[in-house]
Amino acid sequence: MAWWRRRKNRGADGAVGTVRGRTDGPSMAIDHKAVRAHMEGWVASHKGVEAYVEPATNVSTTTVILIATDGEWTRRAVGTPRAGFELGRLLGIPVYDVNQTGYPSRMREWNRRHKKS
Repeated sequence: MAWWRRRKNRGADGAVGTVRGRTDGPSMAIDHKAVRAHMEGWVASHKGVEAYVEPATNVSTTTVILIATDGEWTRRAVGTPRAGFELGRLLGIPVYDVNQTGYPSRMREWNRRHKKS
């Protein structure tokens, strides 16, 4: 079973012993600076933006979805609910727990209008 150990320890470059973070799933590595930069730019370029913290699932970590007045939205992984609420506060926008409020109807309407046929 030595080949299992070697295989598990291979990194993206194939070298044994290199370590890299996961890029998907609940334990994925998150570039918080990139997430914040994206969110700041998105808030600056859209009107009436609100943040909704989405819970982690078996296949994804906690995410934050920003939804503008017209229903357009963007989503990024943040890792924890606390990080999601803190990001919203840093952006100076209202932050909601999607489990408590649900998604606004304007988001569903925007998705319907922009559905790819």
